[in-house]
Amino acid sequence: MPSLPSAFTDTLQGLPGYRPGPFMEVHASGERITSLRLQPLKATDAAALFPRLTVTPVPWSRYGYYLSSRPSFTFDPSFHAGAYYVQEASSMFLEEALRQTADLQQPLKALDLCAAPGGKSTLMQGVLHPQSLLVANEVIKPRASLLADNIARWGAENVVVTNNDPRDFARLEEYFDVIVADAPCSGSGLFRRDPEAINEWSQENVMLCSQRQQRILADVLPALKPGGVLVYSTCSYAREEDEAVMDWLLENFELENCPLQLLPEWHIVETVSPRHRLHGYRFYPDQVKGEGFFIACFRKKGMAALPKKNRAHLSLLPPREAARIIPWLKKDGAHVMMLHNGEVIILTPAMAEELPLLQKNLYIRKAGVKAGQLTAKDLVPDHQLAVSTCIGADLPAIELGLEDALRYLRKEDLQLNGTQKGWALMRYNGMNMGWAKILPNRTNNYYPKEMRILKAGTAEP
Repeated sequence: MPSLPSAFTDTLQGLPGYRPGPFMEVHASGERITSLRLQPLKATDAAALFPRLTVTPVPWSRYGYYLSSRPSFTFDPSFHAGAYYVQEASSMFLEEALRQTADLQQPLKALDLCAAPGGKSTLMQGVLHPQSLLVANEVIKPRASLLADNIARWGAENVVVTNNDPRDFARLEEYFDVIVADAPCSGSGLFRRDPEAINEWSQENVMLCSQRQQRILADVLPALKPGGVLVYSTCSYAREEDEAVMDWLLENFELENCPLQLLPEWHIVETVSPRHRLHGYRFYPDQVKGEGFFIACFRKKGMAALPKKNRAHLSLLPPREAARIIPWLKKDGAHVMMLHNGEVIILTPAMAEELPLLQKNLYIRKAGVKAGQLTAKDLVPDHQLAVSTCIGADLPAIELGLEDALRYLRKEDLQLNGTQKGWALMRYNGMNMGWAKILPNRTNNYYPKEMRILKAGTAEP
């Protein structure tokens, strides 16, 4: 990789925990760290997913793992089934931050403000109470579409994906119990992973990012409840984007800093802001097995008001029609169904209660799980239902071997003669990848065209 410019390394001098020699060496080494986080409702054994690799836990994440080398995720059907999310290990520390600052045993309303491509949103969904409501927002439209696809693959029905500017959330005054703002930054913490970004770094960009981060936080903080938690993070080493923003937050808003407990073996460096001695946490790639990262937590002062009852209600699917969907779903789940543009949408009860307010104030890209279209005789099931965690376990399904699974994911023809007729789930290692409809003389592959594998190649042996 290109050498780190002195204009950049000079800015690191004096930072707590910065070790110039080891820091330069780890960037020059070309080492690549691969880590992922399981979707525990689909997979619980990372070693079984990657039997030819060495799998070790990420110490601050219950379902996070390091892989000894990077496999071809494109040609792993388990990836397309949503068994895991490939995520940088340092950023998984968000899980520990939430465990130490929020009551995760209670249903919460949470916002991931700058959510694409979805790593922190899927992490939050996995640690929040199942009856929580998670809003995953992305301001850039194409990235919001990517976020919606990744949330769909993760399979949860309690997530709303929105495409809004941070200032739009001020309409939801004192609404969220938790707001995570992983703010756009100058990106110096990712130089090892993305060496080309080195050429784009400048002190001027650092200052622009700091100003943008302050604007984003100022816009969204009215939406945080008194007593609620703000988690602020960047992938930058810059004081202007980290410690200086902490001090600015305390000086401009009714917040208190939340120190976190660290284990010494994590080798995470605690930093203290210059003016108000606030605690934040830095991750250096020469000291942790991960990339550069910064995180700090705050609690909004004051007492939360009693929640206002939403007067608006959803137009729910009539009971007779809803009864046709029930056989497709888990028997022990509490599901609410609505009809939207001819599609049946499955929601949790908590989401159904809050969705009218969100619809009124935000642009919604995706909500809940799309079950499919009801016809006079049948449900034409949607791909989202296939990869969801609310789908029934006893639906017709066909277990495919690796080569047939890859043919299916390329949307190629499958030969499934002698099997049952009608809609069937296509599975790999017990995990649903999507739908096919089996007819007397052919099989129709219903894997979404826009999601099919286009790259040439095969799975690793």
